Amino acid sequence: MRFNKLSDWLSWQESLHPAEIEMGLERILQVWQRLYSGPFRPIVISVAGTNGKGSCCAMLESIYRHAGYRVGSYSSPHLLHYNERIQMDGEMVEDLALCEAFEAVDQARVEISLTYFEFGTLAALYLFSRADLDVVILEVGLGGRLDAVNIIDADVALLTSVGLDHQDWLGHDRDTIGLEKAGIFRQGKPAVCAEAEPPTSVLAYAQSNAVPTLVYGQDFRLTQAQGTWSWFGPDNQSRNSLPMPVLRGPKQLQNAAAVIMVLQTLSRQLPVSQDHLRQGLLDVRLPGRFQVIAGNVPIILDVAHNPQAVAVLYDNLQAYACQGRIFAVLGMLQDKDAGAVAGLLDSIVYQWQLCGISAARGQDAGQLGQQLQAAGVTNYELNQDAVAAFERACAQAAEGDCILVFGSFYIVADVLRQLSKSGQ
Repeated sequence: MRFNKLSDWLSWQESLHPAEIEMGLERILQVWQRLYSGPFRPIVISVAGTNGKGSCCAMLESIYRHAGYRVGSYSSPHLLHYNERIQMDGEMVEDLALCEAFEAVDQARVEISLTYFEFGTLAALYLFSRADLDVVILEVGLGGRLDAVNIIDADVALLTSVGLDHQDWLGHDRDTIGLEKAGIFRQGKPAVCAEAEPPTSVLAYAQSNAVPTLVYGQDFRLTQAQGTWSWFGPDNQSRNSLPMPVLRGPKQLQNAAAVIMVLQTLSRQLPVSQDHLRQGLLDVRLPGRFQVIAGNVPIILDVAHNPQAVAVLYDNLQAYACQGRIFAVLGMLQDKDAGAVAGLLDSIVYQWQLCGISAARGQDAGQLGQQLQAAGVTNYELNQDAVAAFERACAQAAEGDCILVFGSFYIVADVLRQLSKSGQ
């Protein structure tokens, strides 16, 4: 084996390929065909979208597990541990299994160079192929058509939303980006759209490729009444008196409605009872998605990092109704629109604590401050890193105030680690 420790494998993978991101399936498909032959046995649900992917994947996994099915899930990025990316039966894959999977991928690739994400995707698929799983949930990392997970044909595709993000790779308008994401659709296999008005390019692609589409607000819908909600779908299908999703925010209801539509399309192969559906909705856990840590000064952690996600975050903050002032800890990658993001929240944020990100594509607090300044946001202070920014916000906040930590997985992860050290 090339390495015996997971950390050594990951460090090596980071420098293996000349580019951090390289769109395309030719290289990874060659390696996968060497690793595995024949059809992929489990039912496959592929999930793409600008925002909401993690929430939908977590709900699907929770519901199917409560229904007694063996479930594999692959997601990215991780917050605290790489192992979070690959889970089976609700448990993170252990270091040893990951090292063995990486060794298998390394042996199969021979002369082919792989990116960090491609290596991890192949390891996940290798582990899933060797386990006796009923269903596998694959979260698209970037786009869809050329994303590594798209080497596997989805039995059902779920498109959560289409917004402006990763524009250097996907395009500069919703139609172009939507077309890239629709690349996970397969002929004759259902595609569920979680937003009411998906880009016309998505619907046109589905029509030209004979993909049956089910669109929120047209083919399925929801109603709310007295702390519960009901789902209504095609052919008089319904799921009534459902509990509100544990994941916070009104947008999560729409995500849950799309998840149920996915369940219904697979109801013959993977039937789910009403009781299991209810239990699954109540048992979802997903750190970093409007995660609230209660206390005299509540801490809200959210990985929102683009204008569409931050607009949802704004609605969630309004519904949460912080009693006092909001202190925001913000750090963002270079390819994100920090000015637009801060502008959306500036009217409700009392003080901005900006911080740098040392990872690839990260920017320092000074660069971030220049973007906010250009957008008319001026009430900010600069900090070297997330921990320093968070500690300054804590020192300034009083009882009843709230601290919001957002803008990147890196920032949320750093603060979660700091909270863990302090026993919170």
